[in-house]
Order: sequence, then C-alpha cells, then structure tokens
Amino acid sequence: MTARRYIDRRLLIAALLAALPLLIFPMASRILRFFRFSSPIPKDVPDSSPPVFRNVPAPGVDEYYPLNDPPIGTPYSSDEFPQNKDIPKLFTPYKIRDVEFKNRIWVSPMCQYSAVDGHMTDWHLVHIGGFAARGAGSIMLEATAVTPEGRITPECAGIWSDTHIAPIKRIVDFAHGQGTTVGIQLAHAGRKASTLAPWVQDRRHKAGGEGSKSTVAREVEGGWPANVVGPSDIPFADTYPIPKALGVEEIKDIIQAYVDAVERCKKIGFDFIEIHGAHGYLIHSFYSPISNKRTDDYGGSLPNRLRLALEITRAIRKVWDKPLLFRLSATDWAKEEKDENGEWVSWGIQQSIELSKLLSKEGVDLIDVSSGGNHVGQQIPIGPGYQVPFAKQIKEAIPNLAIGAVGLITDPRQSVEILQSGSADVLFYARELLRHADFPLFAAQELGVAVKPAGQYERAWSRMLTPK
Repeated sequence: MTARRYIDRRLLIAALLAALPLLIFPMASRILRFFRFSSPIPKDVPDSSPPVFRNVPAPGVDEYYPLNDPPIGTPYSSDEFPQNKDIPKLFTPYKIRDVEFKNRIWVSPMCQYSAVDGHMTDWHLVHIGGFAARGAGSIMLEATAVTPEGRITPECAGIWSDTHIAPIKRIVDFAHGQGTTVGIQLAHAGRKASTLAPWVQDRRHKAGGEGSKSTVAREVEGGWPANVVGPSDIPFADTYPIPKALGVEEIKDIIQAYVDAVERCKKIGFDFIEIHGAHGYLIHSFYSPISNKRTDDYGGSLPNRLRLALEITRAIRKVWDKPLLFRLSATDWAKEEKDENGEWVSWGIQQSIELSKLLSKEGVDLIDVSSGGNHVGQQIPIGPGYQVPFAKQIKEAIPNLAIGAVGLITDPRQSVEILQSGSADVLFYARELLRHADFPLFAAQELGVAVKPAGQYERAWSRMLTPK
C-alpha cells in the first residue's frame, strides 16, 4: 500500500507539473504583451539615442494584429505618392452617420452554407478575414437567419441564440483588427427555406430517380419542410416546399426575432446592419403581388404589402442607432408591373422607388439595389452592371438617400464610371471577390493609385508602391 501511495503521489505531481504551463501561459502572455507594447520607454535612455520602433498592435481588439497605418486599402498621401493627387471616387471615403468607410469597394453578403446549427465556423473566419486583409472598404456577413426556420439551408448562419455571438464576434474582431468596418445582413428565408446547399442539390440532380429535381431539404437531411412559412401558401416553384401562410401573431414573433437579433449585433460590435428584403425571401415575398395573395392588413394594396418591410425596419431603428441598410429587389423580372387595368401584378421599379422613400423616412440610410429571385419564370438580361440602371433610377428619384449598386461589377474602370455617373454612392462586389480576393489592391494598381496593402503583403505590391 505504501509503494502504491508513493507511486500515486508521484503521478499526481507529474500531472500538476504538466498542467502548470497551461495555467500560466495565458496570464504570462498577457503580461508579456503588456510590457512589449504598453510599457513606456525607460527613462534612462538618453535623448540622443535612436528612436524606438515597434511592431505595435492594432487598437481595440484582444488579439495581436500588427497595426496598418493608414488602414489597408486607404490611399497614401500625395506628398509621398504624387500619383495620388487625383484619387478616383472608388478610393475616396464615405460616411454614414458616425461610421466612416475607407473606400467604396464593399463586400456583398454571400451565403457559404458552412455553419453548424447556425454557428459560424473557421471557414467564415478565413473567408471574411481574407477580404479584411486585402483592402475592402467594408464587409457584410452573409444572410444570417433570425429564426431557425428562417435559414435557406440547414447549414446557413444564424443569430437567433446567444450561443451564436462568440463565433461571430471572433470574425468581427479580426476584421476590425485590420481596420475594416463590418456589417451583417439579417434575414428570414420565408418560402425559400429548408432547401439543400447548391452543390448538394447538384449531386441530387445528377443522381436521378424519384425526387431528384427537388430542392427541398427533408427532415432526414436536416430540413424543416413542414415549417416553411410565407405570406400565402404559394411555393416559389414546384420543386420547393409549400409554405404555410403566416398568422398575424406569427408575424409579430418574427418582427421580435429581428429585434432580438439586433441586440446580439450590439454585443458583437457590428458597424452596420442590413435588412435582407430581396431575392424572394420573406420580406420580398410579402411586398410582391406575385407571391402575396393575402386579404388582411398585410396583403392586397401596395401600402399593405409594404407593411412588413416597414414594421421590421421601424422596430430595428428603435434599438439601433448605427447605419441601417436595406437590400431590395428592384424588379421581379416578370413581363409587366401593371396590367391593362392599372393593377399591380408584379414587383417593379415604380414600387421600389415608393418603398425606398418610405424606408428612408423610417431611418434607412442606404438602399442596396439588387433584383429578381421571387418569380420562377424570371427572364434576366444578364450583362456587365445589369442592375445598375435600377440603382440610378432610385438615386435620381431620391437624391439624398445613399444607394449601393451590385451585380456583375467586375472591372476597376467600370466601377469608377458607375460612381462618377452618379448612379450609386458605393459598390457591392460578390463573385468577383471570390475569384479575386485582392480586387481592391488590383483595382488601385490598375487605376494608378497607391494604397496601403497589409504590411505582411507589401512585398507583393512593389509596382503599386513606387512613387510616380
């Protein structure tokens, strides 16, 4: 017994010694970080000694990220770089309320279908972090559901629970550490919920057989086809779930879910919020006569169809004092907006202008102008900047409202032309950034502007960083 007790004691001591670094390291690293970056220069250093240079950290974040000054994607002074005397509008700052955006190249929200029970993962950190490190003026996180049933797919991101806060905050803190503003798109998929991720749909279609054309995520696949909701019981297409028409109390619950999500956004530290009111999801399906056949206060007339969008906006603005954006679809791409009797039969630019005016009165600061997604028979004349004309029409109708343009904007000179023409105030980029994450730096180089790359990447941009 004595020998066993002696051996057990030795094992206990060994275990404690092994665990000691795990206990000490976090505290030690904080202490070392404090002395490395926060301690004053010793008083006994002679005034004639060389100045002290340090790889100082970016302020306001817990992790150590080297400070980039000026922020990545910001033009250098023309005193140092004469070519910067005439900066294209694409690289000029833009301010909404108290938030300044360093340039007009903004990352559009792009679904990644890579979350676990709504929780963002390291994939999202790398995805968003790459844009933050490469000069984007601002970044918007993907459509993030305010309720579990509001996800497009089982793997879409969510913000209906406090457990979603920490993984999102980690991403936002990293972007802030690179000097980049970050927002989030709050969403509810409505009648287009409970579908499979695009590449999973492709596998189903290729497999053939019964049900191979369906986009529905069944319960066995993590979906909730029996709990899909919309303004009316009209599916987006015969391959989609049949939605249940929402009751008035259920609508109120969804509005409250948006408010609860905003409270979480405050804890995370977002710089702005966008309401997703486009692409056939819940809000769009309410304001379009194609999908809304209700006869109560939320259907029929144009004011009734706009009611949900305005109530959600009003509720959010009551608890959110930072920039608020709204993405709308400017058209359903159906044949006509009105019939021969003057009745609204689909959604189009006339109604979009009216909605934008009302949203502005409710405190929306910027309209993000997209299109389509609500009419299965849509015929879109896709081409470079194909949605920009809608942005221009809304801007001309409401000059004091900020407008963002999106859709096949892929070229630096095309971008400058859109801004210079007054069609939009900022530009959103999506697939071009997936193909070309350093598009902001590439655009600057192509336009002859010297902007700040990340210090870690400066050696790759020597041509841009040559004074001319």
